Amino acid sequence: MKYYLIAGEASGDLHGSNLMKSITKKDANAEFRFWGGNLMEVQGGTLVKHYRDLAFMGFAEVVQNLGTILGNIKFCKKDIQEYKPDVLVLIDYPGFNLRIAKFAKSLGIRVVYYISPQIWAWKESRVEIIKKYVDDMLVILPFEKNFYKKHNVDAHFVGHPLLDAIHNLPELDVEKFKADNNLPEKEIIALLPGSRKQEVEKMLQMMLSVRPFFPEYQFVIAGAPSLEKEFYEQYVDDQVHFVSNKTYDLLRCSKAALVTSGTATLETALLDVPEVVCYRGSQISYEIAKRLVKHIKYICLVNLIMDKEVVKELIQKDLNTDNLKKELSLILSGENRERILNEYHVLRETLGGSGASDEAAELIVNKKI
Repeated sequence: MKYYLIAGEASGDLHGSNLMKSITKKDANAEFRFWGGNLMEVQGGTLVKHYRDLAFMGFAEVVQNLGTILGNIKFCKKDIQEYKPDVLVLIDYPGFNLRIAKFAKSLGIRVVYYISPQIWAWKESRVEIIKKYVDDMLVILPFEKNFYKKHNVDAHFVGHPLLDAIHNLPELDVEKFKADNNLPEKEIIALLPGSRKQEVEKMLQMMLSVRPFFPEYQFVIAGAPSLEKEFYEQYVDDQVHFVSNKTYDLLRCSKAALVTSGTATLETALLDVPEVVCYRGSQISYEIAKRLVKHIKYICLVNLIMDKEVVKELIQKDLNTDNLKKELSLILSGENRERILNEYHVLRETLGGSGASDEAAELIVNKKI
């Protein structure tokens, strides 16, 4: 069969690549055309557009780049029409993908949504679009199935694909990793500032403001594959180091992490690294989001899934040097660190075992829905 996939950010590229790998195992004649990134490209097929050219952060930035976004939507529709896929697989990225779902449905193409938009947090009305234009909704968070059931949508919980990615990691020699990446013997505090330049610039400045208070540690920045190595050089010195495109290995070597809100917060937890979650957007974007988001107490996936504060979230004004210093100290040792590690164990049990990518591929390829 011919598969057309659309992922608009780094996490979608990861999940899309694992899904493509699983689809290939079940469909030897699979052909792929996709919007995504380097990981999906490794699986074969044709990369149409890279996610680094698609990701716009915040309401203000979306408005500023509206012409580009509308142009991408127009181009994508034309590309799908010419490719004539058997199935369209949409991976999160709702502002773009829901428009494409409507178009593909009008052409009679089967539409599968893998990894639900967070409509349970905001824009709940989008569930009506999903009911009309999505044939199969495959969800990865346990509570999402009940959310959709409430709206008369038969969603299928397949488990979380991050468990697949982490389950398949090879053993790591910590000393070799440090030597290969020119890292000193000091214990590591990992910095995961995001994947978009605008976001990284904002978050790194704040994260690095606490380094004078922790001279016994080295701070290591996890470089995003979408950004050039040269961009990070301005932040590197004797106490601050950098590794590119090796986030999982870096986390497995780390004592703790400071993480920008997003999928990385869950990845960090599943790799058993205590973390402080950081978020600061533009004030305009934050005020708009605050009024739109309903019934959601947390922004971090770990806390959302567990429905309680497992890890500390520092948001907007609360994200300052004093608070960051205090919370980082609390996760480096002591009772709070042990509590977090125990909660991570419960988190993994809640998400189920590995196999989400294979389960999703089975439903997509063999239509057992």
